[in-house]
Amino acid sequence: MASKATGPLPAVDEDADNAALQHDPWRRSSGLSRGLAVFERFLADAGFDRAPWLAVAFAGGIAAWFALNGRWQWLCLISLCLAAVLAGLALLRRDGRFPFLRQAIVAISLMVAAGCLTVWSKSVLVGQPPIERPMVVHLAGTVLDREEQPADERVRITLAAREPGTDRPIRLRLNLPIDMDRQDIAHGARVRVHARLMPPAPPMLPGAYDFARTAWFSGLSATGSVIGPVEVLEPGNSSGLVSRAQTGLSRHVRDRLDGSAGAIAATLASGDRGAIGEDDAQAMRDAGLAHLLSISGLHVSAVIAAAYLLAIRLLALWQWLALRVRLPLLAAGVGALAGIGYTLLTGAQVPTVRSCIGAVLVLAALALGREALSLRVLAAAALFVMVLWPESIVGPSFQMSFTAVLAIIALNTSAPMRAFLAPRQEGLAARGLRHVAMLFATGFAIELALMPIALFHFHRAGIYGAFANVIAIPLTTIVSMPLIAAGLLLDLVGLGAPAWWLAGKSIDVMLALAHFVSSRPGAVTVLPAMGWGSIALFVLGGLWLALWHTRVRFWGLVPIAAGIVSLILLRPPDILVSADGRHVGITGESDSDLLVLRTTRSDYVRDNLTELAGMRGDLRQLSHWPGARCNGDFCALDLERGGRSWKLLIARSKERVPERALAAACERADIVIADRWLPYSCRPKVLKADRRLLSRTGGLAIDLENQCIRSVADEQGGHGWWRNGER
Repeated sequence: MASKATGPLPAVDEDADNAALQHDPWRRSSGLSRGLAVFERFLADAGFDRAPWLAVAFAGGIAAWFALNGRWQWLCLISLCLAAVLAGLALLRRDGRFPFLRQAIVAISLMVAAGCLTVWSKSVLVGQPPIERPMVVHLAGTVLDREEQPADERVRITLAAREPGTDRPIRLRLNLPIDMDRQDIAHGARVRVHARLMPPAPPMLPGAYDFARTAWFSGLSATGSVIGPVEVLEPGNSSGLVSRAQTGLSRHVRDRLDGSAGAIAATLASGDRGAIGEDDAQAMRDAGLAHLLSISGLHVSAVIAAAYLLAIRLLALWQWLALRVRLPLLAAGVGALAGIGYTLLTGAQVPTVRSCIGAVLVLAALALGREALSLRVLAAAALFVMVLWPESIVGPSFQMSFTAVLAIIALNTSAPMRAFLAPRQEGLAARGLRHVAMLFATGFAIELALMPIALFHFHRAGIYGAFANVIAIPLTTIVSMPLIAAGLLLDLVGLGAPAWWLAGKSIDVMLALAHFVSSRPGAVTVLPAMGWGSIALFVLGGLWLALWHTRVRFWGLVPIAAGIVSLILLRPPDILVSADGRHVGITGESDSDLLVLRTTRSDYVRDNLTELAGMRGDLRQLSHWPGARCNGDFCALDLERGGRSWKLLIARSKERVPERALAAACERADIVIADRWLPYSCRPKVLKADRRLLSRTGGLAIDLENQCIRSVADEQGGHGWWRNGER
């Protein structure tokens, strides 16, 4: 056995140890502090940009306002955030440990509270209560806006008027048949109309489009249609220059090009989508090309890039100017003016303004010699948009546009892609193949990133979009848009016909591509309504994957994988009931067809039922199905779900039924559904979804397998646009 060393113990330098402890908090951490030290070390070593996470926190505060149920929960969230800020500041002042962690807590808490307050303030300032009930009225108002929609044979006008019965100032939107339209029904006209008015419609079913929310943030209290001739009390004479230019430009383009090509050319030139047929629009959506029909980042960027390159080339020819002025700065100014002008000309809609802001920020980065395409620029654009239009974050336009740009930045700034695109000695063909491969990879990444959002909002997504976009995007930006611009310029001297002919042919090629891709087997994936939990997993995983720079980013694949599993396990509800009880859909009984209580000519009803059921088959009337027992008043059927038989009784008419017979039928049923008020003596075993209940809950999605019910009211909370919400 070796003997122990003997001798004097070394001296301990207590001052040096204390100094080391002060500068290295991980050496003195224990218990809870040790866990906090792990996070502190992670933040210190991550080397990430803070601005994108601040934008995410601001968006999180807005999303929390929509998710929470009322003012007391909103106040509680804001109070918790402010408490976290004060606690973080106090501890940071008293104890210097964990500076990165404490700064993160303070900054994120402030941004979450700011986001919640921003959207709450916008809701209070612009939101208007809807009218109490449907009505047919005569009213007078002033035309605030008009939008021509030739494809739907109507003109959509927005009026400022007084609510009948209360004299409350309201804004309403009316559909005017195109054969009733007159040129003097213009902006600023004073008109009297006979109209059918409706409160803005809430979702028909859980997970459906919420027009009532959109109308609330647009200040609309009613929508409807004109049902008689319009009397013009004072003709419109205050139409703005931009509005006249947009309308005139759209008509001019449609005069030069007929049919679908003219409709799409008018969209690219002026932002007017009213002439695009539904078949073409659906084919573009299914092929993943719908973004080409809305003036967004692609179109604005193309205009700004063309103006920038043209300006810098032409200005470089002026030697005196080139030697005395920074040409990139001047060219950036020209590009910004071109982008702003194009945005105003195409209607200055929120998506277009958002795209213009982002493009102008990119120009500013170029002028200052900074990296043009970066997460900081994207975060700045997102914050600007969310401050002005906080409600946009729950809509597909905001989510899809920023997700697409985020995917592009994350892919192009990753180390493998930088290495792949790095300059090297190679031939022109090899370089071209590398860029084509990068174009395919970018398109594929964008399609993967957008697919969960498309499935969440539209319940369908195209899977060949990456390949279609590789052809359609260059065709639109390099061929179609320059030819349309050339046609407009040459029309000044009467020589635009060849350019218009070529532009029409290029658009025909794009449409043919859209119809070809959308008609391929498996081109469209259809799923039932996705829950908030599933989309939250995809958002969390995508943000984590895109915003970190080190290998820790790959932890974002975990929630994405969980989201994919949730989609695989997703099954449609067994029963769908509309808010008025008139429309009932039953899944899983007739192959790919959806059993419905009554057929309908309404595309809105049909699309809602089939999309939320995740089905692409036809509607099959319940009375024609052998498994149902129907008479003139009710249909009865049995559904085998979850290891038991469920007995359903569904009302078909509003005819008077003997109460004793109805009570006996209800007693034998598990679920009774009716579009009228049923007497209290009707007591089914599980659920009575009559008009009394549906007026409180809205539409229902019933899952018999798991014995749970989702309602529209569950998704609305105490927001002002819901009829039971807090005003």
